[in-house]
Amino acid sequence: MESLIVNNLVKKFPLSKKQRKKLYTSETEKTAVDNISFVAKSGEVFGLLGTNGAGKTTTMRMLATLIKPNSGQIFFNDINAIENPEKVRSQLAFLTTDLKPDMKSTPSAMYDFFAELYHIPRNYALERKKQLFSEFQIEPYAETMIAKLSQGQRQKVSLVISVIHDPKFVIFDEPTNGLDIIAAREVRDFIISMKKNGKCVIISTHLFDLVEKICDRAAIIMDGKIIANDTLDNLMQGRSLEDAFYEMYLKQVKMKEV
Repeated sequence: MESLIVNNLVKKFPLSKKQRKKLYTSETEKTAVDNISFVAKSGEVFGLLGTNGAGKTTTMRMLATLIKPNSGQIFFNDINAIENPEKVRSQLAFLTTDLKPDMKSTPSAMYDFFAELYHIPRNYALERKKQLFSEFQIEPYAETMIAKLSQGQRQKVSLVISVIHDPKFVIFDEPTNGLDIIAAREVRDFIISMKKNGKCVIISTHLFDLVEKICDRAAIIMDGKIIANDTLDNLMQGRSLEDAFYEMYLKQVKMKEV
């Protein structure tokens, strides 16, 4: 069984004088991720749920080996991602709305470029291209310049390219952000299909309904700290996830006031 293990992860960012003044603080650093730990396994979708600024994106970028933590450990199976980032990159996919496709290219050309970049055998790449373009209905605009596509169409192209190498671990930061209801449903269905195919899928989101519909387990992150980590049933306890989250939020506010 594939597993992602995160132990005591910490990430701090330096604050400039201007930032300190804006935040009304004398601290020279901001702790974006504060000693978090969790485990995600193959055949499930693990959700990191939190508001904007809670530390979700910073966490996902550390998992994707784009930035290094100040301390802590990340293991993809038995590989230490912090010490050996190049060894895990071939096994994972990372999708974020911050990553933009080449506007002057076409979906077909972008796919072919990344297939060569990953050294995917041509026959397999063509077979997988046909499958993914059909599944996401990209075929009608496969030869259209990406600059002319809608945001939803661009997101689907980015998603297809991110999983072109059939990775074991899939990391999606706000996977349905900015999509219309049809594109969001297609992305959601694809995430579920990856789960059924035994992938280890980790998503970050601020959308309660997305977590309720596709996640097996979730961690709630506030101010860089994980305050709850459990199955959806145990987190909700008969309530909606939104109500459960809000109750936890109020408890955190009261603790700060004490």
